[in-house]
Amino acid sequence: MSTPPHDYAERDFDIELRLLIEAIYLKYSYDFRNYSPASLKRRVQHALVQFECRTVSGLQERILHSQQQFAELLQYLTVPVSEMFRDPAYFLALRRDVLPVLATYPSLKIWIAGCSTGEEVYSLAILLHEEGLLERTLIYATDINPRSLQRAEDGIYPVADLQRFTANYRAAGGKRAFSDYYTAAYGSAILDRQLKRQVTFADHSLATDSVFAETHLVSCRNVLIYFNRELQDRAFGLFCDSLCHRGFMGLGSKETVQFSSHATAFETVARDERIYRKR
Repeated sequence: MSTPPHDYAERDFDIELRLLIEAIYLKYSYDFRNYSPASLKRRVQHALVQFECRTVSGLQERILHSQQQFAELLQYLTVPVSEMFRDPAYFLALRRDVLPVLATYPSLKIWIAGCSTGEEVYSLAILLHEEGLLERTLIYATDINPRSLQRAEDGIYPVADLQRFTANYRAAGGKRAFSDYYTAAYGSAILDRQLKRQVTFADHSLATDSVFAETHLVSCRNVLIYFNRELQDRAFGLFCDSLCHRGFMGLGSKETVQFSSHATAFETVARDERIYRKR
């Protein structure tokens, strides 16, 4: 990699980072302006190494004049990292505290916001299948990253991840052998296509788009930690507007609706597992 100029001060980096984020918004309508500055800084610093750019301005010039280069940068800005049944206690709590309530509805709609590469989508689909609810459920799986959405729709994951996925599944109260849900071949595991029969994958931005459906459960995990307070509030507003009366909301282990302007709209169902219910 080319080394940054010796006088490339942190202040210059911060100025150029702001210009880059504004340029991305103006050119591609992806709005990262209210993402956590510290998180964005780390991601762009990593991108500079991968793109072999000396400065953020150099990176900006490349992505402004190349849709392909911007698509590459988007992989670093959105961090598509997940795993099946991540934080098994969360899925165990869904099985124990939420699905018995949802089972009383004749049909269900679930929104998985920021679904990344789909691991959580299939985890929830398996959970619904085992509780006899999948056939009457519509799952909306959304993300801003088109490559992540395509990987999610493909439902193909490295075999090397299966041991971890299997352990998570068991810890989440899995009722069958995890191997019942995939076919392994050529180093990859292809998830059972029946699991995505009820899933609609779609582009949606929590920063710029609005509510698109009334839902009974919104699951948005490990996404809000990358937002500043203003954008978190916007997302909570979307979730609140999307949920039906007494609908549920699940967050990541380091996320909470407390301290947001929508805190009073929710009550806690499972504190440690970050599951809430609309009042």
